[in-house]
Amino acid sequence: MASVAGLVVPPGTAQAATTVRINEIESSGGSPGDWVELTNIGSAAVDVSGWSVRDNDDTHVFTIAAGTSLAAGGHLVLDVDPVFGLGSADSVRLYQAGVTTPVDSYTWTSHASTTYGRCPDGTGSFTTTAASTRGAVNSCPPATWPGGSSVAVADAANVFGANLSGLSFDGASVLWAVKNGPGTLYRLVPSGANWTPDTTGGWTAGKALHYPGGTGDPDAEGVVTTPDGLFVSTERNNDASSVSRPEVLRFDGASTASSLTATAEWNLTSDLPAVAANSGLEGISWIPDSYLTAHGFHDDHTGGTYDPASYAGHGSGLYFVGLEANGAVYAYALNQTGTTYTRVATFASGFSAVMDLEFDPSTGHLWAECDDTCQGRTAVLDLNASGAFAGTAVYARPGGMSNYNNEGFAIAPSASCSGGSRQVVWSDDSNDSSHALRRGTLTC
Repeated sequence: MASVAGLVVPPGTAQAATTVRINEIESSGGSPGDWVELTNIGSAAVDVSGWSVRDNDDTHVFTIAAGTSLAAGGHLVLDVDPVFGLGSADSVRLYQAGVTTPVDSYTWTSHASTTYGRCPDGTGSFTTTAASTRGAVNSCPPATWPGGSSVAVADAANVFGANLSGLSFDGASVLWAVKNGPGTLYRLVPSGANWTPDTTGGWTAGKALHYPGGTGDPDAEGVVTTPDGLFVSTERNNDASSVSRPEVLRFDGASTASSLTATAEWNLTSDLPAVAANSGLEGISWIPDSYLTAHGFHDDHTGGTYDPASYAGHGSGLYFVGLEANGAVYAYALNQTGTTYTRVATFASGFSAVMDLEFDPSTGHLWAECDDTCQGRTAVLDLNASGAFAGTAVYARPGGMSNYNNEGFAIAPSASCSGGSRQVVWSDDSNDSSHALRRGTLTC
């Protein structure tokens, strides 16, 4: 018997088989018995009719029923117990129909105390999970935060109030921040150990954001500074708050105007899954073409290695946005002279929801941040040998950090390292204890 979590689409809309992974394994008689969970880390559904799972005995074969499709980001649970049981020292191997080489496999030498699962979900290595999560995102035991355990407030009391969201360093002495309601952009500068709104250029109270034409109130959730300007990811227009409107907007951070009108707009609604108005685009980051090509980034759109020349007018890098509703990350080439775009890749963040994204050029890590729904954890994703971003670590929040509703996450540039560490800043959407910014450290 098979059960599918997530949207099921008609079979036949398949993509590369390598996007299907063994994701979690129950080998010690859980309810309703031993089972194997598959997941699809790709961007389109895969028809898995006739695929099979075996243990370490080739005569033990569980075949997936005809008409079974695994949705992008979905989870498929196979109750193998009626066919065979999994031993304390055993393996699971996944095969396509009619193919003798396994798509994926995992071997263990003793039962897990919970289950064996990939951490981060779908993309990471197998480990003993924190809890069994049949048909859902894996519960991964986090590693210790790779920096100092101490955390301190980084703003004066009630400077921002609630709704402060994305963050982005611009060198070591400027920190951009966006507020999602009303949509506001802040230029922050150091003030002692804190960050405070710049008092020059009209930035003292931040600047209201508008769509092209000067109308609307964009629900600004993420921000990133790039060679092409400041880019903001949005969920909706707050003036029509019940309607989802996932967009990327570009603004001129050098403008001295009292409010800012977007200089460019990319509406991604038709390319993304339909989501609730408050579950759309959260984080945004930018990765230069030079890094992506040097590391063999795989282009899902062309099916080959990413070639920047395939995307005229897109600038010098790709924009990566995180969707709150499903935790997926989408990479786009945005035409800087118009409103068109092309999705280049899609991959899982390892979380059920992603709140911010941060690319660290000094390490090549793409960080994904989750809020209090994931206990404030962060995941590190790196380009693997196949040219795809895959999870390599999940970290707990620093020991000195309470489980705040952190929606923003920014790492200071490596040039700011001092005493073996550099600053990390989090923004708390709920303004807990009258503070929206907190700072900690990350080991250089």
